[in-house]
Amino acid sequence: MQPLKILFVTPEVEPFVKVGGLADMTGALPKDLARLGHDVRVVSPAYGSIKRDASWRALDAPLGVDVGREAQWARTWETVLPGSQVPAYFLENHDHFARPEVYTGPWGAHADNDQRYAFLCRGALALCAQLGWIPDVIHCHDWTTGLLPLMLNTTLRDTPLGRSATVFTIHNLEHQGWSPARVVDFARLPWGEVNRDALAAYGRVNLMKAGLVHATKISTVSPTYAGEIRTPDGGFGLDGVLRFRGADLVGILNGIDDESWDPARDRTLPANYSATDLAGKAVCKAKLQERLGLAVRPEVPVFGVVSRLATQKGLDLLADALPAIMEGMDIQLVLLGSGDGGLESTFSWAAENWRGRCGVQIGFDGKLARLIQAGSDFFVMPSRAEPCGLTQMYAMRYGTLPLVRATGGLVDTVQNFVEGGAAGTGFVFHDATAGALANTIGWACATYYDRPQEMAALQQRAMAQDFSWRVSADRYVELYRWAVSARVSAG
Repeated sequence: MQPLKILFVTPEVEPFVKVGGLADMTGALPKDLARLGHDVRVVSPAYGSIKRDASWRALDAPLGVDVGREAQWARTWETVLPGSQVPAYFLENHDHFARPEVYTGPWGAHADNDQRYAFLCRGALALCAQLGWIPDVIHCHDWTTGLLPLMLNTTLRDTPLGRSATVFTIHNLEHQGWSPARVVDFARLPWGEVNRDALAAYGRVNLMKAGLVHATKISTVSPTYAGEIRTPDGGFGLDGVLRFRGADLVGILNGIDDESWDPARDRTLPANYSATDLAGKAVCKAKLQERLGLAVRPEVPVFGVVSRLATQKGLDLLADALPAIMEGMDIQLVLLGSGDGGLESTFSWAAENWRGRCGVQIGFDGKLARLIQAGSDFFVMPSRAEPCGLTQMYAMRYGTLPLVRATGGLVDTVQNFVEGGAAGTGFVFHDATAGALANTIGWACATYYDRPQEMAALQQRAMAQDFSWRVSADRYVELYRWAVSARVSAG
């Protein structure tokens, strides 16, 4: 079939700027789509924190962006996604993107986020016109790009860009981009769209809702999450819109970069290893124990956590379960993360109270995160909600068994252990309670001590899972072609 022209418009892209898993997707999926023969390009803001090297070049012509009372301008920088020939364009504008932060600064969310990302949407479309490159499909990511499908369906409908289909991916429905109504004028959109309920919600403008209403097709990052967001409990007020668009909504599991996340080639590890030779994993375990001040005991199971410290991630459940697991089981616990101040204090206290058995580092350290993945025996993710999750996939890749709550992408990626049944890749629990978490940690602990052969088989099955973007890329190509066909049919 004919190769597609695909534009990614995204607020973040690995490795240039990253806040969360969205950047992992937009930095990896375009490369696999390009390997399939498609013409893929990426547009993102040139934040002040982005470092340019000699591979970057500025386009000669300034870019006019039709927002605000007068046309605004951007300088366009071009480079490529590392390890590929995928062009990546970054829009530089002092008023909107010179600050180093992405969404929030020292005093919270930027008050002009609505205007900043309206500028990104208009700017990305203006760049296509300037380059004379009209995409078949534009892949939009989260609320920051919610206005782009609306622009194509209204002010740009009768232009060449109006023929482009849109796919709008929900990475986390909880964050919706609430805005004052001023963004309608700033983005030069017709006020009739507010009146027709495509933008308005509870007296304000909802940028996520605009994308959901106007995109040709909608995706989210796991099949289970695609069902959860259509319910009142998981829809954050937009479940009605998502049920209405249900026929156009699919869940496609995120992938991981299995070249970067490969224990056999990971240069950050003190020793490499593979499924056929796990000797290096024992070295990593000992180095992890040393790094976080634990007793170097190869015989004791290490439970690892790398997470934002938040109730959504279920880390309050782990905090409440600490006495039961630390006093009642012979285990070690390591944790890397930051977030809620109360949880930071609780886990710091735990490291002092169970010195030598509990190691905690508040903050983030990419090298330590990989060492925890490699050196732990189990990886704990008790999330109340998890659209997809990547760290459980990294854990399995590194032979570390995930222990997760049955929600979102966690239930789609982790198969529950069946004792004596030669099945499973981890341990799954359902109730969001400290007791359920503690019981499941106890189950994992008993498996480690009492069923070493089944433990080894679990590890082998986990490492054999294919979570590469190659699998998901094929699904996205199907979705893009479906979107293009629907756009053409709509006329």
